Amino acid sequence: MGFMDRVRGEFIDIIEWTDDSRDTLVWRFPRFENEIKMGAKLIVRESQAAVFVNQGRIADVFAPGMHELQTGNLPILSTLQGWKYGFHSPFKAEVYFVTTRQFTDLKWGTQNPVTVRDPEFGMVRLRAFGGYAVRVTDPGRLITELAGTDPQFRTEEVEEYLRQLIVGRLGTLLASSGIPMLDLAARQAELGDRLAKALTDELATSHGLSIPKFIIENISLPPEVEQAIDARSRMGIIGNVDNYARLQAADAVRDAANNPGGAGEGVGLGLGMAAGQQLAQAFAPQQPQQPAAPAPGGGAVPPPLPGQQQYQWYVAVDGQQQGPYDHATFTGHIGSGAVRRGMLAWREGMAAWQPVENVPELAPHFRATPPPLPPQA
Repeated sequence: MGFMDRVRGEFIDIIEWTDDSRDTLVWRFPRFENEIKMGAKLIVRESQAAVFVNQGRIADVFAPGMHELQTGNLPILSTLQGWKYGFHSPFKAEVYFVTTRQFTDLKWGTQNPVTVRDPEFGMVRLRAFGGYAVRVTDPGRLITELAGTDPQFRTEEVEEYLRQLIVGRLGTLLASSGIPMLDLAARQAELGDRLAKALTDELATSHGLSIPKFIIENISLPPEVEQAIDARSRMGIIGNVDNYARLQAADAVRDAANNPGGAGEGVGLGLGMAAGQQLAQAFAPQQPQQPAAPAPGGGAVPPPLPGQQQYQWYVAVDGQQQGPYDHATFTGHIGSGAVRRGMLAWREGMAAWQPVENVPELAPHFRATPPPLPPQA
């Protein structure tokens, strides 16, 4: 290598960066001890910006394109260097390439539940997760506030900060949105757009970043709240005791059919017969009491046989009155489990509603069940 080649090697005449990563926000051009030659070519590709830093101060920022470095297009750097007469001597400056494309593979989630006040369910703890995109809108401010002199500033260095900011904003948004908890799933896109705007307004002026897209994939409830909602939905489907008895009877038939073989056949047969009787009773509509037909010859109608119960029963289910039921139907509901201990019942002649197990006529139906039969030889 000749003397002139060694001299030319001391100067940088092409400055460019081809990004081979997917997570680099800022990359510093490795100038080392070389000086940048006046008239050198600066190549800034699409989705990039080039920032010149002189003695720790942001100087000139270049948009995409090919630029020939002269004092004319380096106005701030020329002022800082004191080039009053357009000298063409080499100069030293740090060059940072900033990626301005969207980074779309960022994730967020709530490590701890966010407590909000719901108009229907009261205080509720919510968890949520999703993804978002981030973009650099002010390269100089990003370098000043976040990247500093880092030679390669990656998204992972700012991702945790953004996640904390998102979670902090999410609680405020959910609490002030006025959206009932049961409607959150239908309005996740709307909430995501509102949160993206709020985050962009805060980050643009302070860090030179924006959140062009924010996605809420899921908002979940604690397991006990989900179970309560399932129970409430089930009661809404059941509607009344009659429908519940039908459901219980159908479940009993299905369970017996799924338990064939050995002793299970006998048990299943017994359950099937009992369930069939309950199913017939449950599906039998309650008919209004009709007056008895007159006896032949116009005689008086005979009274009911001794020992037959003629009461019309009422039962309270979730604060709602159900009935009337004749005695046989009502005791059938007790046998199916639709009427359970603790439920209130009433019939004509009773002074007040009483738990079913305390009513003398019904108490025998709540006695302890016998133990299983001993093994047969």
